[in-house]
Amino acid sequence: MGKEYSGSPKPHQVNLKKKRLTYILSVSGLCVVFYILGAWQAKTAAPSSTQFSSRVGCDDQSEVTASATDQLDFESHHQLSVNTSEQLEKLPPCDMSYSEYTPCQDQQRGRRFDRNMLKYRERHCPNKEELLRCLIPAPPNYKTPFKWPQSRDYAWHANIPHKELSIEKAVQNWIQVEGDRFRFPGGGTMFPRGADAYIDEMAALIPGLTDGSIRTAVDTGCGVASFGAYLLKRNILAMSFAPRDTHEAQVWFALERGVPAMIGIMGSQRLPYPARAFDMAHCSRCLIPWFNYDGLYLMEVDRILRPGGYWVLSGPPIHWKKYWRGWERTQEDLKQEQDSIENIARSLCWKKVTEKGDFSVWQKPLNHIQCVDTKASSPEPSICKADNNADAAWYKELEACITPLPEVNDGSEVAGGALGKWPERAFAVPPRIQSGSVPNITPKIFQEDNKLWKDRLTYYKSHLVSQLPRGLYRNVMDMNANIGGFAAALMKYPVWVMNVVPTIADKNTLGVIYERGFIGTYQDWCEAFSTYPRTYDFIHAAGVFSLYQDRCDITYILLEMDRILRPEGTVIFRDVVEVLTRVKSITDGMRWESKIVDHETGPFNTEKILVATKTYWTAQSKH
Repeated sequence: MGKEYSGSPKPHQVNLKKKRLTYILSVSGLCVVFYILGAWQAKTAAPSSTQFSSRVGCDDQSEVTASATDQLDFESHHQLSVNTSEQLEKLPPCDMSYSEYTPCQDQQRGRRFDRNMLKYRERHCPNKEELLRCLIPAPPNYKTPFKWPQSRDYAWHANIPHKELSIEKAVQNWIQVEGDRFRFPGGGTMFPRGADAYIDEMAALIPGLTDGSIRTAVDTGCGVASFGAYLLKRNILAMSFAPRDTHEAQVWFALERGVPAMIGIMGSQRLPYPARAFDMAHCSRCLIPWFNYDGLYLMEVDRILRPGGYWVLSGPPIHWKKYWRGWERTQEDLKQEQDSIENIARSLCWKKVTEKGDFSVWQKPLNHIQCVDTKASSPEPSICKADNNADAAWYKELEACITPLPEVNDGSEVAGGALGKWPERAFAVPPRIQSGSVPNITPKIFQEDNKLWKDRLTYYKSHLVSQLPRGLYRNVMDMNANIGGFAAALMKYPVWVMNVVPTIADKNTLGVIYERGFIGTYQDWCEAFSTYPRTYDFIHAAGVFSLYQDRCDITYILLEMDRILRPEGTVIFRDVVEVLTRVKSITDGMRWESKIVDHETGPFNTEKILVATKTYWTAQSKH
């Protein structure tokens, strides 16, 4: 038999090749079909970039948008038991009567408490049975606030429907009604010519008021915070506070104007700020009885005032010989009050700098070397015991003693360390860190933290909150501020930051934040914050819910965030993905639009970011 031609395939080989070709084509076709199907599902399930936008109450400038990378389907892969009452719950709006609700300064609840030392106006938060499980509504016709700096002078009447101050304080130029808006001429009880002129007069008496030496101030009994508003143009950041009292909405007006403020009062407890926080304290007819309780309130001012800091008093009893008739008080009464204040200031080892015009100015000593010697012959009030925690200030009773300053080697040394001028002060290593007073935070860690937040903010503005560079935010809150890196990274933008240090944080860093030239407060996030509804534009919450997940129902923390966030405001959460999926499951029932995105360093970082926007909605008008 002859040999078969080697180039001709056998019949079974031909069939095998045909089968293989059919198999390859079938698999390829299925791949194409599933690819197209998957792409179609992804397109219908979620957009390729987040577009958080809602109807705007004022103009196109207030549109809230945010760009982000594609949403990641974390929910199906992660489970974590977080302390929430419900897994999925659509939260209803509260009744319109709660539109101005301030849970821990509720006037009805306050009436149950002692009026002595104004205890009834201090924080009294609702118990578990009194908590509201609903969304605080904005009033009908609510509008996006004016942008800064226009907001310093104008606010919409629809947002804060209170005209009482425009009538009660008409002569003093606090506030005026002009059609559908309020105008703030910059006046005050002691500065009818305006806060600008008032501050200029003060600057002539206080060294450093205009050269960056004075950066942080506290304004006690602030009115509508015109003093703080006009300090801002001099790069001085004031923490203004006033109670929720008969001067309805004064702190609310301040925040609506874009000026830092809190609801607060000088009562029976320490103010929620650390020791040696402020470069200057100010009282302009603030109605605080400085001479009562053996000078207890001035001792509290001394605690929060930095070494070498100034206390400025204007109004009764200063210059009483000129004004006593207008104040409707006797000369004897006013003289006795001023003498009492002078005596208390001396007992605190303060030096009187000047009394001129409407001002009296005192200065706290740089250290206590000489004060200790003075107390040997004049012991009252005594210096507090060394084990007294001077920074403790959350529901802490006032103490009738002088807060001791850190020890120094000679009389010219600044106790606790000298501070640089603003703005260099913001990035210089704070004395508390330099001295090792804050555990586990070194100068190197401080510098690394600054770089970290600089990089994070670059990512935020380019991917998550594009409105930040456009000036659509003014009032910013950092719910877990650590050492203030986020606030420092925001310095070039027209915003101010309320830096919050949780009372359960492992380190008390609020003193560091003040040393950097920023402001803030202590807060337990299982309770409501001391502010009015809709007073913040942007809230930052890094690690907050991991911190509180085992302490209280996180639904109520989110409801509080909703209360203080204005319509179309933005929140950025940073946390582990398991916590963020639970947070998102709650915010989905709160009329928020939200999206989980990867960490700025990429998908392999276990920390993720949830960016959310509160949609615009208001209470229904009642006809």
